[in-house]
Amino acid sequence: MKKKHILIVVIAVLAAAAVGITSFILYKNYNVQNTAKKYNEAASSYVVNTTGATDPSKKNLPTNPINFTSLQERNADIFGWIKVPSTQVDYPLLQNEYSDNFYIDHDLDGNYAFAGSIYMQQCNHKTMLDRVTVLYGHNMADNSMFASLHQFEDSAFFEKNKKMTIYLPDKQLDYEIISAFVYDDRHIMNSFDFANDAKYQEFIDDVLHPRSISANVREGAEVGMDDCLVVLSTCLNAGDGRYLVVGKLTKETELQLS
Repeated sequence: MKKKHILIVVIAVLAAAAVGITSFILYKNYNVQNTAKKYNEAASSYVVNTTGATDPSKKNLPTNPINFTSLQERNADIFGWIKVPSTQVDYPLLQNEYSDNFYIDHDLDGNYAFAGSIYMQQCNHKTMLDRVTVLYGHNMADNSMFASLHQFEDSAFFEKNKKMTIYLPDKQLDYEIISAFVYDDRHIMNSFDFANDAKYQEFIDDVLHPRSISANVREGAEVGMDDCLVVLSTCLNAGDGRYLVVGKLTKETELQLS
């Protein structure tokens, strides 16, 4: 009887565990799908008509295709928007002034979300004009957030896709994608003093000559002391470290706030 009782208890525990695991998986999948849907809706909702001028003093400037007025009414932490052609990266950029990693698990409305958001820590300025700016995003199983950046592991895809764009309320920043590679898991902004030319050059060398088997570098790419880099950072598909896609700022265009 005692053995039978123990067996019943074990079966009950295992059954409860199975239910719990299944519930968690279903909840996580729902959360991910709901987050992806919300971001897709945001992308379509905040792309505006680029004809006409809303600010008479800047009527000769092109209108920002992203409606930052509405976005920042929704959440003041939204400071930009990133688009990487041929990938699913088409998202708002967020920075929380109180917590560096708040948006690692919160959506664009500040609600808990497993998928998080694309975000920047407080060590970088919202102008995107630091020598190096790091943006973070999860490597999600449904290919959302920064997961599709792993397409740059394919050399043919890397060669064909050279550009990305970041919109700020008053500017369009165009970048050339100069490298994509596996890096270690160090915190880049804490590991390099980018105010120091020698340390900046050390990071430039890492970008242009990665110590990685899985690396693609734009032929002829050069980075000088006056150049600004943006680093898109996400998890690997397996193992420790980070996958980085690095762009060099090539053009700034002043825009009219929409």
